[in-house]
Amino acid sequence: MSLGELLALGLQALSRNRMRSALTVLGIVIGVAAVIATLAIGQGAREAVQAQIRSLGANTLTVMSGTITASGARMSAGTNNTLTPEDAQAIKRECVAVQAVAPTVRTSAQAVFGANNWSTQIQGTTADFPIVRAWPVASGVFVTDSDVRGAAKVCVLGTEVALQLFGDADPIGSTVRIKDMPFRVVGVMGVKGGQGWGGSQDDVILVPLTTAMRKLMNRTSVNAIAVSALSERDVPAAGEQITELLRQRHRIRPGAEQDFFIFTQQEIASSAAETSKVMTLLLASIAAVSLMVGGIGIMNIMLVSVTERTREIGIRRAIGARRRDIMMQFLAESAFLSLAGGALGVVLGIGAATAVTQIARWPTMIQPAAVILAFGFSTAIGIFFGYYPALRASGLDPVEALRYE
Repeated sequence: MSLGELLALGLQALSRNRMRSALTVLGIVIGVAAVIATLAIGQGAREAVQAQIRSLGANTLTVMSGTITASGARMSAGTNNTLTPEDAQAIKRECVAVQAVAPTVRTSAQAVFGANNWSTQIQGTTADFPIVRAWPVASGVFVTDSDVRGAAKVCVLGTEVALQLFGDADPIGSTVRIKDMPFRVVGVMGVKGGQGWGGSQDDVILVPLTTAMRKLMNRTSVNAIAVSALSERDVPAAGEQITELLRQRHRIRPGAEQDFFIFTQQEIASSAAETSKVMTLLLASIAAVSLMVGGIGIMNIMLVSVTERTREIGIRRAIGARRRDIMMQFLAESAFLSLAGGALGVVLGIGAATAVTQIARWPTMIQPAAVILAFGFSTAIGIFFGYYPALRASGLDPVEALRYE
């Protein structure tokens, strides 16, 4: 029998029980759609996190304070206030692989302008901040070294804060009150976008480091020191130089535990990518189970079909059909079910991923390899689970089949 004849006979047989065939195909449709959608969501999340990390600068290092132990429990990094502005100055002055340094402190407060107010993050930093974070000023100017030395009451707004307080008006030169203190707006940062873990980087007000420390927070230490190496290749060397310098400044004996931590964007990017990969594979594996269930459904329906069509098989064998012809006919039917389910599943999976992006605003990325993999796997599932019913149909004795009622 030719391939066309096999397909015609298969379609004719499946069309006799359309509802049963549709329900069988539904298992494959859901499985393929789930695999494509989960892979798209996982890949989109991975790319979003990587993009946010890249936006911080591939050659950026972050120095965090060490930990403290309270009641026998060791706290997280940054709980021990061991870093000072003088440490940041020393790093910039003595570490030759370092290009720029921006110590930072953070707090939150209500910003008020006229009748508008907005709760946001207040971040104290220095003039090197735009270099370290690769974050240019869109309008006006950034905090200067003179502002830091004089603890000036000036501020630079993130675009989200500027929008909430001023709308479409130009905020440069206006006065914003932060913790009942007047701050003159000198600049507005460019759009930075959301963070991979939620929130917006643009929802921030930047002030001189000394202003934040003395007038807003009353502290002498900094939360972190952001450092920009000369290039991406210089990141390891910068890390070694910073480690050696801070151990000397903090009088840490050889072999003793450091009271600071150094994180690089490369480490964070690698860790985030690995975590996202594991979660994506886990979700895809769970979704693939539904494909297996769909395959079992195909086997079940094909076994029922063999039983119902036993007399038909006997007649075909009696008029000259070979065992190979019978096997290929039933394999063609199971393959058609899986191919139809796979095609519909691809459409549904792409639609589901697109809907997630449009409705939930969650980034998705549909990869052709994932679509091909899901479609190919569904086809293989159909052929694999259709083989046994096809083998059973081809093995029926023609005489016994003709006697079957």
